[in-house]
Amino acid sequence: MRTFTAIIADDHAIVRSGLRAALETPGLIEPGGLNVAAEAVNGLEAIAAVRVHKPHLLLLDVQMPLAGGTEVVLETRRWSPDTKIVVLTGICAIGKISELLDTGVDGLFSKATENAELYRALPLILRGGRHVSDHILGLLDAAPEGVSLTDRERQTLNLIVAGRRNKEMAELLGISPKTVDRHRTNLMQKLNVHSVAQLIAFALQEGLIDPSAEL
Repeated sequence: MRTFTAIIADDHAIVRSGLRAALETPGLIEPGGLNVAAEAVNGLEAIAAVRVHKPHLLLLDVQMPLAGGTEVVLETRRWSPDTKIVVLTGICAIGKISELLDTGVDGLFSKATENAELYRALPLILRGGRHVSDHILGLLDAAPEGVSLTDRERQTLNLIVAGRRNKEMAELLGISPKTVDRHRTNLMQKLNVHSVAQLIAFALQEGLIDPSAEL
């Protein structure tokens, strides 16, 4: 019998405990349960754990300290491309939801989702399927069409919001300052904004940054 491995990344201990119990319970999700290889309380720990364990499944909360959910998704794709990424989020902002879907996550669930829907979907996701919860689909159906950003534009936006200069961004992204400047210009033109303050306002409106983190 095949045993799948999992990593749980969430900064709330009670959530991690509940997810671990569900994953490990024989017969609830898999006949023999899943093996939880590690837990992570922030984005950097999640990336490090993925690099070490290369799990079959990553259960990821997108609002964690030190590294955002999108960054964790991109780094997981880089270090463990076969890992199935399932995002659990309390975010309702359409911009953030669309961003997560564009990164190609294998599952996207609102924290308002019934546990039963998550448990039914995980075996399918582990075997190559994809599932977006009914709650998320309802939000998307009711929303107007928004602006689509590339992965690099999202990274650039996050770094600008974090106060990074072009030279710092170039070093972090492994590209030239001139290329960073081009991404920055394209981003501002696409969003029709003309200042960093307007970029931050857009990022807050679209749920790309956590307002509480700025307080």
